[in-house]
Amino acid sequence: MGHMLSGSTHTTAVRRAIQERQESLIILPSRHAINSKTVMKWKRRTSVHDLLLGPQHAHKYGHVV
Repeated sequence: MGHMLSGSTHTTAVRRAIQERQESLIILPSRHAINSKTVMKWKRRTSVHDLLLGPQHAHKYGHVV
């Protein structure tokens, strides 16, 4: 099995298909072999790209700069 950078098993094409289709929350997870919570997450989002992880501001000695 190949290595993945983000740990995500679904592509932007799958995410876009989830957002565009009007199928139920029962059919979509089985169609794409993913969890129903994942489908709900991508239905709510406006983008098909991953959100940034980690701190959004530089820290210096434990304080936000």
